Amino acid sequence: MSDRSCVTRREGAYAVVLLVGEVDLSWSAEVRAAVLSALSSAPRVAVDLAAVSYIDSSGIAALVEGFQNARGKGQVFVLLGVSAPVQAVLKLARLDRVFTLVAQLDAENSADA
Repeated sequence: MSDRSCVTRREGAYAVVLLVGEVDLSWSAEVRAAVLSALSSAPRVAVDLAAVSYIDSSGIAALVEGFQNARGKGQVFVLLGVSAPVQAVLKLARLDRVFTLVAQLDAENSADA
């Protein structure tokens, strides 16, 4: 049994993809599919990374693909509650300047378009 999960839920205008555990090559394809599916079902997507303890380059690539896909369609794409380990990887790759990082979804985030 794995200590990781990938679940999508609706929260207002957002599809929230909740990731739990280590995002690595062994399941980054599932993460990618969930992010792209969320983008096709909602105008705004948030990837909740609060419970992610580790992310490798394949996991980052899945997030970058989601970001690029959303940008190409004029959709909102945010990273929600980014955990310290994920934040360290994003900063190292300077992706913390590319992605929109939010602590929570609220009216202010909902106004971004």
